[in-house]
Amino acid sequence: MNFSELFKQSNQLCRLSPDGKYSAVCVQYRLVIRDAQTLQILHLYTCLDQIQYIEWSADSLFILCAMYKRGLVQIWSLEQPDWHCKIDEGSAGLVASRWSPDGRHILNTTEFHLRITVWSLCTKSVSYIKYPKACQHGMDFTKNGHYMALAERRDCKDHISIFVCSEWQLLRHFETETQDLAGIEWSPNGCVLAVWDSCLEYKILLYSLDGRLLSVYSAYEWSLGVKSVAWSPSSQFLAIGSYDEKVRILNHVTWRKLVELEHLPTIRDPKSVIYKEVESRQRLGGEDMSFPPILTEKSSLFSSESKYNMPNTVWIWDAQKFKQYVVLEQLSAVKSFQWDPCRARLAICTGSNKVYLWSPAGCLTVQVPAEGNFQVLSLHWHPNGDSIILLSKDQMCVCYLDTADAS
Repeated sequence: MNFSELFKQSNQLCRLSPDGKYSAVCVQYRLVIRDAQTLQILHLYTCLDQIQYIEWSADSLFILCAMYKRGLVQIWSLEQPDWHCKIDEGSAGLVASRWSPDGRHILNTTEFHLRITVWSLCTKSVSYIKYPKACQHGMDFTKNGHYMALAERRDCKDHISIFVCSEWQLLRHFETETQDLAGIEWSPNGCVLAVWDSCLEYKILLYSLDGRLLSVYSAYEWSLGVKSVAWSPSSQFLAIGSYDEKVRILNHVTWRKLVELEHLPTIRDPKSVIYKEVESRQRLGGEDMSFPPILTEKSSLFSSESKYNMPNTVWIWDAQKFKQYVVLEQLSAVKSFQWDPCRARLAICTGSNKVYLWSPAGCLTVQVPAEGNFQVLSLHWHPNGDSIILLSKDQMCVCYLDTADAS
């Protein structure tokens, strides 16, 4: 592994462009565009206030900078550095801003979720969508960018509106069987919309593109319910994380539970491999590295019964067999982890000065060779999987992986 020098950043606002060619880094009110490989500065933009959010367009040609306190959004062009656009929501305020899939429309949510304003960069036209619901996952686009689903709250009831993104026309509108809708998410193939209720009621609803209710799933009653939802890339499975520390997998044929994965503090499966982080003072070339020993039947890496601190533990399951595969126990609570977009490899950070990599071949721990205390709080893989951006509170660096690491 090789590491770049450290660069300043603010609020961990660092994003790689979808095509992997550029990295955008915010330093208060400045936006720095670098070449993702050489880290050479290509463009430097100055915004009207401190930047609070950034997002690339899908084609990597534009980038938006949102300044929520001022109700402003500024858009910059990489092809034409002299071109820029400013959107001022005025007295309506601004709480969220994002790109449409075509990269030519901006969707701004006003304060108190009174409406969503759709701004066109091509025609300079403006459209309004009323009654958006104030929830964290209330808007989602299909992967092909053709449709948008929006959660709404009308007359104290939850509704879903589906829009055609090409003309922003309403395709379907229907009421949902939820008490307090908490989130929506399209399946990757765009055929099914998953809708889940607040954590006070365990309920998952599956709707078709035309608004038909396909199925309703509830695992239990009278206890905290759904915590997170994730589709499999094939759209064949829906994973539901619950407050009872279990993950339930639904199948796409009957929409019934296929398997229930338990995350118990005691590991009883003798076939599970367990990696435990152990501090060592040994240093090799300024890097603190630990490699897993060769696994044998008598290996001390796993035992028939071991207890773990749950926030410090990462569970990895075999998605084909739905079996517990590996358990990783860290010394500190896990801050972030992310899969390599190209390989079966997981990167983990815990707020320490180390980055952790797991693959079926084993585990690797590497210390960031930086002066001072560089605490890794979040990370982002490059789209081709050959490097990782590491972010601390106010600094960043790039970790480059070589061929040996990839294997």
